[in-house]
Amino acid sequence: MAWNEPGGGNDKDPWGNRGDQGPPDLDEAIRKLQAQLSGIFGGGKGGGGGTGGSGLSGGVIGLAAVALVAVYVFMGIYQVDQQERGVVFRFGGVQESLKMPGLHWNPPLIDQVTLVNVTQVRSHRAQSSMLTEDENIVDVSLTVQWVVDNAVDYEVNVKSPQISLDHATESALRHVVGSSTMDQVITDGREAIAIEVQSRLQRYLNTYGTGIKVNKVNIDRSAPPSQVEDAFNDVQKAKEDRQRFINEATAYAEQVVPEARGRARRQVEEANAYRDQVVAQSEGEAQRFTKLLAEYKQAEDVTRDRLYIDALETVFSNSSKVMVDVEGGNNLLYLPLDQLSKQRSGGPIIEQDDVDAAVDRIMRELRASQNTTPRLRGN
Repeated sequence: MAWNEPGGGNDKDPWGNRGDQGPPDLDEAIRKLQAQLSGIFGGGKGGGGGTGGSGLSGGVIGLAAVALVAVYVFMGIYQVDQQERGVVFRFGGVQESLKMPGLHWNPPLIDQVTLVNVTQVRSHRAQSSMLTEDENIVDVSLTVQWVVDNAVDYEVNVKSPQISLDHATESALRHVVGSSTMDQVITDGREAIAIEVQSRLQRYLNTYGTGIKVNKVNIDRSAPPSQVEDAFNDVQKAKEDRQRFINEATAYAEQVVPEARGRARRQVEEANAYRDQVVAQSEGEAQRFTKLLAEYKQAEDVTRDRLYIDALETVFSNSSKVMVDVEGGNNLLYLPLDQLSKQRSGGPIIEQDDVDAAVDRIMRELRASQNTTPRLRGN
């Protein structure tokens, strides 16, 4: 029967104050609680009433249980930020589902949550000396920018993802540089090498299951070792001079060859024109001779004399003096064509009338002689 039930007697106070209705003694209550706890956990010596100790023990244990439950619930509350994902381990085994941003609760001691930042862009630098395909040593330094693409793989598959990234970067870089020449590594092939290193590095990381995604690979520096840098610069300068000479020779060839082709084409055209001219002139002479032959057959003497006169006209137009020797005598006829041309105010050009007069004079002299075939000598 409870101590406060009707008929049970008001003298049965659980705090031990049977006849006193005042507030309970706190020290006495603490001593009784200690006695009850000692009895529960083995070996306490009972000094008080069993009924009062049992009631006190039940109340304290209830409060303690409530407090423990509250602490347990409070310890299981956590928050996932917007840039994070939560990986849950239940009794050590990973759960496939991730905790998204927001407030969450997991039972402590049962689930363990690891928060992984999946939006932060992280950088990894690598530098090494390696051998190229043409057996030259180069120093290459690069920067790898990466993010966590799969939080579960990043936390579970590899013990140290960043160490694996370091080893994979060096392996990919050595493979690409070892398949390239030195000129490609340190000059215009750097961009292509960076792209190839990024592709190969991503394949390695996917094979390892690191959960890392490579965003960009930048070649910061690629140069020969400092010990041979001066010699390398001399070689590069010689190569530049060689390329410059080749370019100059190519430009000169591109200038000279078209000019030579143009001159050759012009000579061919001139030859063709000369050929056409000669052929046309020959055809004209042939036609003229044909027509002249017809006229000659109609009047042989007149035509012959006219031809002879035309021939003399041609000869005299190119001579300044004419000496005519008549066979059978000592007479020497002198024809001063140069003096006749000087009498003209127009200059040294011989007019057609003067030539005709000179020719008529010569013809009269020749016909007057008995010789029918004169011999002409011009100088």
